[in-house]
Amino acid sequence: MLLLGVAAYVYPLRWDLTADKRYSLGEATRSLLSGLDEPVEVEILLEGDLNSGFRRLRRATVELIDELGRYGKVRMTDVREGSTDGLQPTVIHEREQNGKTVQTTVFPYARVTCKGRQTIVALLKNNRALSGEQNLNKSIENLEYVFAEAIHSISRDTIARIAFIEGHGELDESDVYDVSRQLSRYFDVDRGALADDVRALRPYKVVIVAAPQEAWSEKDKYILDQYVMHGGRVLWAIDGVRLSEQMLTESGLTPVIPLDLKLTEMLYRYGVRVNPTLVQDLQCLTVPVDVSGEVGQSQYQPMPWTFAPLLLTSVSSPVTKDVMQVSSVFASTIDTVGSSQDIHKEVLLATSTASRQTHAPAEINLSQMQIDPQLFGSAYLPVAVRLEGEFPSVFSHRMIPEGLTDSERRDRSVKTRQLVVASGSILQNHWQQGQPLPVGFDRYSGIQFGNRDFVVNAVLDLADDNGLIALREKTIALRLLNDRRAHQSRAAIQVISVVTPLLLIAILAGVIWLIRRKKYILA
Repeated sequence: MLLLGVAAYVYPLRWDLTADKRYSLGEATRSLLSGLDEPVEVEILLEGDLNSGFRRLRRATVELIDELGRYGKVRMTDVREGSTDGLQPTVIHEREQNGKTVQTTVFPYARVTCKGRQTIVALLKNNRALSGEQNLNKSIENLEYVFAEAIHSISRDTIARIAFIEGHGELDESDVYDVSRQLSRYFDVDRGALADDVRALRPYKVVIVAAPQEAWSEKDKYILDQYVMHGGRVLWAIDGVRLSEQMLTESGLTPVIPLDLKLTEMLYRYGVRVNPTLVQDLQCLTVPVDVSGEVGQSQYQPMPWTFAPLLLTSVSSPVTKDVMQVSSVFASTIDTVGSSQDIHKEVLLATSTASRQTHAPAEINLSQMQIDPQLFGSAYLPVAVRLEGEFPSVFSHRMIPEGLTDSERRDRSVKTRQLVVASGSILQNHWQQGQPLPVGFDRYSGIQFGNRDFVVNAVLDLADDNGLIALREKTIALRLLNDRRAHQSRAAIQVISVVTPLLLIAILAGVIWLIRRKKYILA
């Protein structure tokens, strides 16, 4: 028995018998942990008087850290003084049986430290469309991914680089300030225009084309095309139409014309087409509108702005799983084209079941904005598509543009990935009183939509060489307790829970007594 105990301690064995494999780590996580050459310390800041849901989240976090420690140099440390400084707490309001409301403040975070670097891991996901129990369950599902990504980001020796392309009227630095700040946690973020160097983009893991408004030259298209051919990854945020928001604000009227960026053929060869259309959706943002009709007596009421659709996210992709609706303004639609088996296409964002599209050229006239639900008969119009595979070059069988030289030209790419979004507004943040607002934050309703999570996940997916993003697909079945029935039958449940084990022991003891009595009387 002593030898078995020592062997079990030195060579512990575990079997995960759960149907959803909640206690098993993914292959990508195990591979990451096996390559750690420095210890990783984890402080779990979720402490204090927690309710049952947050106790379950903390227990799941502790169990995960223990499991990570079995495969690598990961250990849990005590919470140090001042660890919660600068962190935004979560306030929990609970109603007790006597009707009294109890307020509790918790910090659902963990601090991960390795090689003198630190990062904060948010343990709690908060989707307003889900209940508290569902959010806690989604948080537990996401634990392995957030810890694996945190360990990967602070333990690596080199930091990957990404770039925003300039020179074609793209969103400027202030317009993508929030996205850039979030991505800087994982990458070195650069900006710049393309010159005459064909290899200028090769050092970058991902390049982002953020809502260009001017046509691309043949030189720039060739440089970007060959970047893709050599395995580069691109996030395209392309508007399909051009309009004037200033004219719409001042006069209530603006023409809508197709936006020709000279990229249609290029994207078509890659497998998609951004249509010159304008999407409207009954599932949309609201804007304050003066309904008084009298000068000097303004009376504002929220009215639906159908040109600002709230896009649905795919539940089957790790990029958009558990991501809230994504807000957009003046979005277009995307068609997938071609029948090549070498390119896999997946829709990530789409409109609701009550939407429509208007083909440019057209006109937006606020005085004719009566909403007729009968006109919104389209459903699930694609707005974002992920592409993966081997892409043909748009310059295949064509001359290299004048002024460029390329001794490494390719007519077909290695296996790589791209993501095309038919709305640059998804990346754009607004400013208020000199301060940047989070991307996807609606100033009028105060709701934070899923733009930030979508963009960050999209770039991490494009840059992912280790398969970590696939960990977001983990699903744990939610088995909720019927609170009403539990409170109504509380006394009976308590009696059964206490009496049943004692009764079973008494029955077993009686059976053993009868067997022994019969045996020895006969003897």
